[in-house]
Amino acid sequence: MSPTSPKAFPVSWDQFHRDARALAWRLASAGPFEAIVCITRGGLVPAAIVARELDVRLIESVCIASYHDYKNQGELHVLKDIAPSIKALGDGKGKGVLVIDDLTDTGKTAKIVRDMLPNAHFAAVYAKPAGRPVIDTFVTEVSQDTWIYFPWDMGLAYQAPIREGSAG
Repeated sequence: MSPTSPKAFPVSWDQFHRDARALAWRLASAGPFEAIVCITRGGLVPAAIVARELDVRLIESVCIASYHDYKNQGELHVLKDIAPSIKALGDGKGKGVLVIDDLTDTGKTAKIVRDMLPNAHFAAVYAKPAGRPVIDTFVTEVSQDTWIYFPWDMGLAYQAPIREGSAG
């Protein structure tokens, strides 16, 4: 889904913080977690909020590039793997590790990380239908044809009323 989609879901910093805390509430009973692995870059912000709320101090990242032009998801590239010390936790397959992202869209990124940590608990703040089967916990589902505008991607600008952008 491209940012030219008529279905836009702009998320403010306040709303994202509330949604990330709601994710932490849902995850509180799924733990305990020894470590968090955030999928960068989108998973960095929710991982920080969830880590604070669940008092997890060991935080790692896995760097995967998929949106190369901010419009279309392309071929996935692992830019940085998960540290061996994190992979060795628990059962050596991710047990006790929480993987966090901002959004599961197609699920392709989460599938790559699930291959690395098959027993980890996967969570995202937002989920689209195609990505839902790959994650364990999420807060809000949006339609597959909706483009989410995250607060770190936006500046202050006028938003046209929904009716002006509709075809009917």
